Amino acid sequence: MFWADHGFLLSKNKFGENSLIAEFFTKKHGKVSGIIYGATSKKIRNYLQIGNKFYLNYNSKSENKLGYFKIEIEKILTPRFFEEKKKLSCIVSSMSLIKLLTVDNQSNDNIFNLIDEFYLFLENKNWVNKLIFWELELLKLVGYDLSLNSIVSEETVDNKKLYFVANDNEKKYIPSFLIEKNIDVVDFGQILSGLKLVNDYLDKSILKPNNISQPKSRIEFLNMIKE
Repeated sequence: MFWADHGFLLSKNKFGENSLIAEFFTKKHGKVSGIIYGATSKKIRNYLQIGNKFYLNYNSKSENKLGYFKIEIEKILTPRFFEEKKKLSCIVSSMSLIKLLTVDNQSNDNIFNLIDEFYLFLENKNWVNKLIFWELELLKLVGYDLSLNSIVSEETVDNKKLYFVANDNEKKYIPSFLIEKNIDVVDFGQILSGLKLVNDYLDKSILKPNNISQPKSRIEFLNMIKE
């Protein structure tokens, strides 16, 4: 089996002395794993960074056997943020989330395009805010639509509109920017609340029911954002 495609590097793990097993999210073939021989050579390792975009040639003897990649760098993306620790951590965390939530060998153009969009908003000063909407869209694309607008109620306190979800005589307030789709909100307290809401939903509705732990890279990113 042979094919050529474009893909973003999601993960890499050492394989033997000079090679890696790499996982890419590709445009036509979805999430695919394979061996990159000689990946530790200086020629390859410098641009083999999580999140970079590659042109891939994939070979495998059969669908049930692990194949191998020949790669060419298409877009150097991640190194642009080497001096920005929070954004760099965000890249690794987001790629690990895609790796975790997607199915092997199942193409999804929308997810592929979503990764392209990720690098556009990462340049924006309100990138953490936009990340929250990006994660909600990713969850929707893999079948876990939070649909906040359909479950919230609203009330007015001191001439300010508040949104909440009532459950078992308890009110849980929802950051208003998530309901009003205000992608330019700058209130850091609201942004942190938004991140927590999405992370709680991810943990309680997706990960724990499937006995999956939070990726270490995501925990590190969330802790870094709070600093």
